[in-house]
Amino acid sequence: MIEFDPRDNPALEPVLTPVLKSASGSASGPSPGTDAPTDRDPAAEDLGAADSAQATAVAMEDTLLTPRFYTTDFDAMDRIDVTPVRRDWDELIGRMKQDVNRKHFKKSADWDTVDWDNMEPRLKKELIDFLISSCTAEFSGCVLYKEMKRRGSNPDITELFQLMARDEARHAGFINDALREAGIAVNLGFLTQSKKYTYFRPKFIYYATYLSEKIGYSRYITIFRHLEKHPENRIHPIFKWFENWCNDEFGHGEAFALLMKTDPKLTSGVNVLWIKFFLVAIFSTMYVRDHQRPVFHAALGIDVDWYGEEVFRKTSAITKQVFPITLDLDHPRWKKGLKRLQQASLQVADGKRRGGIGGTFTRGMGMAKAATAFVSLYTIPANRHDVPVSSRMEPAY
Repeated sequence: MIEFDPRDNPALEPVLTPVLKSASGSASGPSPGTDAPTDRDPAAEDLGAADSAQATAVAMEDTLLTPRFYTTDFDAMDRIDVTPVRRDWDELIGRMKQDVNRKHFKKSADWDTVDWDNMEPRLKKELIDFLISSCTAEFSGCVLYKEMKRRGSNPDITELFQLMARDEARHAGFINDALREAGIAVNLGFLTQSKKYTYFRPKFIYYATYLSEKIGYSRYITIFRHLEKHPENRIHPIFKWFENWCNDEFGHGEAFALLMKTDPKLTSGVNVLWIKFFLVAIFSTMYVRDHQRPVFHAALGIDVDWYGEEVFRKTSAITKQVFPITLDLDHPRWKKGLKRLQQASLQVADGKRRGGIGGTFTRGMGMAKAATAFVSLYTIPANRHDVPVSSRMEPAY
């Protein structure tokens, strides 16, 4: 799952994109949008649903609600030597090979019928947006991992990415099958060929994907545990599958933790500033995104602010396995900064909707406020701690 790109926040995108571009520009490898995978998987394509074109068009967009597709320097990743983490690596690969979830992503008697026709319109829209976004995020991981496996020759690395691509393809297909019940589906084959690809240096792939996988675990397990206590708020049967599902995400995060452990420079020195950058950007993007689905979260019986704090605290505890810092979530500026960023995002959206000179001015003011809020969040002193010798963890929530 690659769900949270810092540039997916429309208020921050003009601020963060130049930073990431300048940092990535000197790296060797393919340029954005010029190196999409060439192999198609016809079994993954969904051409029969009545509104496939509509769902695919939504997934094609690069917006806050629709995750991006990525490419990177595959040659550099192929040169990774896992010798420093060999014991933990072999244990993780052995468990992934067992494929304990191979039969999990199939509908069973627990799959309740969803009354899409009589669902409240805004809830239906936000639920479909959630499913399309989740499908795109899972499939973006599948595409990146599959391409690494196709291009690489390092047996350790290609085996890992083959196993992770298997899981992500399974997840994306399961979500797409759920979308079919609403009369739509994402044409994943078309998406592979046609969606714009964003280039990230390998270390940025590690930071962003590690956080996406771990925050994905935290999000899914928080929703699952909440609905265990409040089954009356389970608006769709897919949430019953989240417990086993999130363990796949956790395992993928473990793999990226080990990849970072192979090179101590990735989590020390100036790179700690990059780690903090991605923590702030990805946490704040999640916060803003979730506030764009108020009806969806209300139907689940979830307070968005409570949910965000739960996910941030779970994710922060997990990332201590490899990152030497965590964000100070109790700092007085943290919650205030997130709320200011959310308000700035609304102002940017309002300006874009209005158009014209007035709309452009409103949008610019919103971006300026977003940049100020982001700087305020980024400059909160981080909490430092010692990183354990072994990064291996088990899901515990």
